[in-house]
Amino acid sequence: MRKVCVVITARPSYSRIKTVLQAIKSHPDLQLQLIVAASALLERYGEVVNVIRADGFQPDAIVYMVLEGENLITTAKSTGLGVVELATIFDNIRPDVVISVADRFETIATAIAASYLNIPVAHVQGGEVTGSIDEKVRHAVTKLSILHFVANRQAADRVIRMGEDPEMVFITGCPSIDLAERVQGSMDNGFDPFAAYAGVGNRFDVRDGYMVVMQHPVTTEYRDSASQIHETISAVRTLNRPTFWFWPNVDAGSDQISKGLRQFREAGETSQIYFFKNMTPEDFLRLLAGARCLVGNSSAGIREASYLGLPVVNIGNRQQGRERARNVIDVGYNAAEIVEATEKHLANGRYPSSPLYGDGKAGERIAQILARVPLTVEKRIAY
Repeated sequence: MRKVCVVITARPSYSRIKTVLQAIKSHPDLQLQLIVAASALLERYGEVVNVIRADGFQPDAIVYMVLEGENLITTAKSTGLGVVELATIFDNIRPDVVISVADRFETIATAIAASYLNIPVAHVQGGEVTGSIDEKVRHAVTKLSILHFVANRQAADRVIRMGEDPEMVFITGCPSIDLAERVQGSMDNGFDPFAAYAGVGNRFDVRDGYMVVMQHPVTTEYRDSASQIHETISAVRTLNRPTFWFWPNVDAGSDQISKGLRQFREAGETSQIYFFKNMTPEDFLRLLAGARCLVGNSSAGIREASYLGLPVVNIGNRQQGRERARNVIDVGYNAAEIVEATEKHLANGRYPSSPLYGDGKAGERIAQILARVPLTVEKRIAY
């Protein structure tokens, strides 16, 4: 059996790869090896590892690699620590191929460690364009990878233009769309996020309609994180609508956003806002499927929301360059712009589902390819 090692490092990484884990686990010719690392282990970011275990996946190894501080120095050092720790684990469990997910800083640690141990790397979500340092990380991982599982034709063309072998570039769709397709096809109107998850804030009647807010720091603008979140807070205060707000991720600048949210909450101005750290991928998508609008800068607004037809107000540069469906309005870090775009979406309602990032079958496709494709560690630029 071919041993496939998947490294999960953060809350979004699990949702982006869950259906691949399921497909690998059930494939007769594949053996799943699972490593859970970085912020996926930390309570302050929702302890995603507990969700993973509850879904029936038992990690073969865990890696604590996030240094406290949420700044540029700790990000760089955490990446280096990840290379050191993952190299030891890969040497111990001897996978035949390692899967690296998307573009986070931990992702490049995975690709470096595996590459220097002569283990082929398979990259999910390569060839996309965004802002911040994620752009550099994604394309660097592409060059360290042998197999490329991309979301759409545009992404495939970019990977090929980077000199990758066209025969090793596969348009599979994004595995997170698999979950969106499942949720959309079996909506549970009885889902109660207040009862299902511990959060902080004032409860409200979800049947009256609600918004979701997710705003993460932008690494290249991390010193501006405080002023950026204050604009969003001001907009949400003006809109004065029932809102579920998710805590930011671990990137540099996270502590400034968290501080801004705590000050907002402690000022007693959040009578219609409820804060969460984490949910299962499916429940998060159920929450989005029932929302009237998503506000912030999460890639979920570009990817999963496009399939769900959810109106999105995308703030700032974090998702700059990604292909968008009609559901997205882009605005700057300006409260008035955020309010205007949100009100427009609330008046217009939902959008048609878009297949821009997949059709709901990515996990099975990726497992089938992993079972049959020849593996090698040698590569040359394709001309």
